[in-house]
Amino acid sequence: MSTFSSTTQGHSSCSNERLHIEYVNASSHLTATNDAEAVIEGLTRSRSRKTLPPQFFYDDKGSQLFEKICTLPEYYPTRTEAWILQTYASEIVQKMGECELVELGSGSSTKTRLLLDACARQNYPLRYLPIDVSGGILQESAKQLLQDYPTLKVYGLVGTYEQALAKLPPVSLPHRAICFLGSTLGNFYPEECDRLLEQMAATLNTGDFVLLGLDLDKSPAILEPAYNDSQGVTAAFNRNMLSHLNWRFGGNFDPDLFDYEGRYNPEKSQMEMYLTARQSHQVRLEKLDLTVEFSPGEAILTEISRKFNVDRTENYLRDRGLSLIQTWHDPQKWFGLLLSQVL
Repeated sequence: MSTFSSTTQGHSSCSNERLHIEYVNASSHLTATNDAEAVIEGLTRSRSRKTLPPQFFYDDKGSQLFEKICTLPEYYPTRTEAWILQTYASEIVQKMGECELVELGSGSSTKTRLLLDACARQNYPLRYLPIDVSGGILQESAKQLLQDYPTLKVYGLVGTYEQALAKLPPVSLPHRAICFLGSTLGNFYPEECDRLLEQMAATLNTGDFVLLGLDLDKSPAILEPAYNDSQGVTAAFNRNMLSHLNWRFGGNFDPDLFDYEGRYNPEKSQMEMYLTARQSHQVRLEKLDLTVEFSPGEAILTEISRKFNVDRTENYLRDRGLSLIQTWHDPQKWFGLLLSQVL
């Protein structure tokens, strides 16, 4: 395997017979403008609580903290989904047949290896299309995958989900499956979820597949500790978002002036993550020409994590042109893998 180097956004970083990585960001200027507008809109809301876009979790430190969250004893989703894949990957792959795997938010591609292993056991051709906003993570995981799977071909796309789905290359195997694991779908508000799933269905051909990993609704006694871990890693992950904003926009947020809390909202069946100001203070973001006043107890909503019901989700998918084929659970039914097919 030949080596390759990283490049600036907007350029393909590598192309050979087994590996192609393409940056599909619309433009660095447009992305920066959209990010700035989202921060200004979220921090200047007058009639509802302040919010921040969750993409600001993921600078280098934030990505490291999230990897640590996934190993915490209270945080069941990662290990539970991995158990389902370890147990049922072969069955899932047999349902799909020869199928190239597209993964949204591929990261280190750890769980996808279980699907690739199952494909290899069936002697299926191995073709993998990872999508991630981090070019560095995508390149590093691709290099390791090509070493570990000698027949694998990787076509990576660096950009947002929407940008990359619009730039998928022509399918080269009988079918294509979009894999969206980790219950990341739950971080989308309902209208955002609608748009993404409709784009998935429109991108695929009749008979293609969508594999969703979904965290299922359950007792707050299980949910709340998963987002309020005893080691404080989730709190550090949230406060690091403020440090990221300082770096991006010339800000002077003091993360120590905010308390973190994860709360379950039973009306919306979702966890909600908040940073709450401990005292009255002012924050300046120079590059945005923005000054924000915080009063004691004022909260910033940093992320939601919606929890799902399989029956309602089946109806929801059908309304968007996707027919549920099968659901796989862990024994406690805390998490589900849902395989659906384009009608």
